[in-house]
Amino acid sequence: MISYEADAVLRLRKRSLLGLSLAAMRPHQWVKNLFIFAPLLFGRKLTDLSAVGAALTTFCMFCLLSSALYIFNDWLDADEDRAHPEKRNRPISSGELPVPAALLCSASLAATAFCLAWWLGTSIVVVGAVYFVLIVAYSLSFKRLIVLDCIAIASGFVLRVIGGAVAINVVPTHWLIVCAFLLALFLAFSKRRQEMLTLLNNAVEHRKVLGQYSVAYLDQVNIILIGAAIVSYALYTVAPETVERFGTDVLIYGTVFVIYGMLRYLALINHPEKGGNPSKMLLRDRPLLITVVAWSLYNAIVIYHITLEEFLVFLFR
Repeated sequence: MISYEADAVLRLRKRSLLGLSLAAMRPHQWVKNLFIFAPLLFGRKLTDLSAVGAALTTFCMFCLLSSALYIFNDWLDADEDRAHPEKRNRPISSGELPVPAALLCSASLAATAFCLAWWLGTSIVVVGAVYFVLIVAYSLSFKRLIVLDCIAIASGFVLRVIGGAVAINVVPTHWLIVCAFLLALFLAFSKRRQEMLTLLNNAVEHRKVLGQYSVAYLDQVNIILIGAAIVSYALYTVAPETVERFGTDVLIYGTVFVIYGMLRYLALINHPEKGGNPSKMLLRDRPLLITVVAWSLYNAIVIYHITLEEFLVFLFR
């Protein structure tokens, strides 16, 4: 009887550790890795099953690697996270997930990620290694340096795009890299702004770099980045090489989705209770999610020259 009860307690503990480890991995953040599929869409490889498989594998690799780094960062920031109204409930900062178990989970995820990268090819290993070094450097140093902290975060998104391109053997255009960087930079600065609004006088206690920012400064930066991102995307859609590659000049009309999406997000971040996490916001805000889906569908229809009849057949078959 005692042995049975001990086994039951052990199984419960294992399930508990498994659940806590999964929570520490932050699977809701995996939506950021959708940047990997941009080269698949704009590289006209969406109908190539081998390319789709490579992109999906790269997506899984980045999910595992980013989760490993989230856990590592949470371990470093455990004390500061306890000053945050939401982050203090994370498995490590709350003390529920033992540090040795967390670090073991992080190492296992990173090792598995690099095994997947090796299977895809040495080029993906290099991209993954650069991403790993960048985020570790961010966790140890860059996050304490004004502006450079957000540039490091945005660079991580660019590496996702590059990884997606390398995996399917296409060369990402400079325009695509610039657009991804500006969008990611906007999201990073927006998050800093929300942290200042939410934490108020406790902002510096949670994240020291926030003492070097001001809401007015971040508002100005966000306005600049929105304008730059929209103009860059619009210029990309009408660039001669883009028109020649896709055989059409109507990609420009998809800019309306970009404008609405960014302005919608800008409106949301003015509410401290809504504008915190870009990943959660995308999944929870229906208009924003519909906009992203509509933009993706519009680009797929234009790039792959899908007729209205073919699209309707695809929807209702």
